[in-house]
Amino acid sequence: MTNLFALVDCNNFYCSVMRVFHPELNNVPVVVLSNNDGSIIARSNEAKALGLQMGQPFFEAKSTIDKYNVVYFSSNYTLIGDMSARVHSTLARFTPNMEIYSIDEAFLDLGGFKGIDIPDYARTIRNTVKKWIGIPVSIGVAPTKTLAKLANRIAKKSEKANGVLVLTEAKHLEVALKRTDVGDVWGIGSRYATKLHSFGINNAWQLANVTDAFAKKHLTVVGLRLVKELRGEPCTDLEIEPPAKKGICSSRSFGQPVTSLNDLKEAVAIYASRCAYKLRQQKSACRVVTVFIHTNPFREQEPQYYNTKTIYLPVSSSSTIELVQYATMALEHIYRDGFVYKKAGVYITEIGPADGAQMNIFDRVDRSKHASLMLTLDQLNRSMGKGTVKVAAEGVSHIWEPKAEFSPPCYTTRIEDVLKVR
Repeated sequence: MTNLFALVDCNNFYCSVMRVFHPELNNVPVVVLSNNDGSIIARSNEAKALGLQMGQPFFEAKSTIDKYNVVYFSSNYTLIGDMSARVHSTLARFTPNMEIYSIDEAFLDLGGFKGIDIPDYARTIRNTVKKWIGIPVSIGVAPTKTLAKLANRIAKKSEKANGVLVLTEAKHLEVALKRTDVGDVWGIGSRYATKLHSFGINNAWQLANVTDAFAKKHLTVVGLRLVKELRGEPCTDLEIEPPAKKGICSSRSFGQPVTSLNDLKEAVAIYASRCAYKLRQQKSACRVVTVFIHTNPFREQEPQYYNTKTIYLPVSSSSTIELVQYATMALEHIYRDGFVYKKAGVYITEIGPADGAQMNIFDRVDRSKHASLMLTLDQLNRSMGKGTVKVAAEGVSHIWEPKAEFSPPCYTTRIEDVLKVR
């Protein structure tokens, strides 16, 4: 078999990371909270069994959490990101080609592996990640990415599969497709699921056996490719290099109410800086900067305000200095005194290659100087730590920063947080 994809998915990743450093939490209900500790964004299986829901507000879930002694943590994205990188680095040892699909998922190319027992190889991958990193994973292997995703879903839920399922034989594929609801197929959202149910198509096997004409008419060309993948015909290759983002947004809810323009300026400067850095990472530049601010819609007793401002840059840029400048201009245009602000954000669009930006005859910015400065800034922050060098507009201490009252230490990236063994 020339085409064979493995989807490796970390089980309850955020909760599993916490358990790596707190093994006493194995078999204990655990949840991880969002920015500002506002809602639940990750649950262990034990927490799911208690009825706690994804996205459920923390205050609403608190009674259940207290009743059943559920352990909860704030999000620590530095720790999560580093553990994700370790998992992906380990997986890369097992394949010549890998697509990092998300922070806790990756597709591996296992095609052309001659003389290899694929189920045994997949179990070796799973055991190695668990042994080296401490994170449990599930692995689904199949001739297409869509089928690998389906196999992974079954591997995660089936005790018999024990975390690994290889679907290459027709009879096993048929059984797997028949037991998968059409709404659980990768790429079929709730709207399409409802539509397919109305046609009597209730499972993945029935979807795989519709005609090409039906799929194209009711699911578009993208849906036709999905149907072909369910039949075992590969229509999507691995994305070894992730595509450049067409839009980048940085925003946060404030930990404390914000009323002053200066505090908002600092927040917007930080968000614009993050956008600029992400642009440089993918060697891109943007032409449009949009800033938005709004009050807390849940505090109906307070005056409400929402506004947004878009500025078109004279020349596409990825310079932190320029993006902060234009974002601040946009903020000053929409800021209104007398309101209590809950959130602000910066969104950049019309993104293209940095080396293909169209110049402006009236442009007075020394772009080569900006490029050299940004290169130095990024190098210093990579070697000395994020935020070591920044623009003054970002400020120093921020009372409005999101709450993270229950944040775990940065066990793997900060020397003072490294676990001490006694």
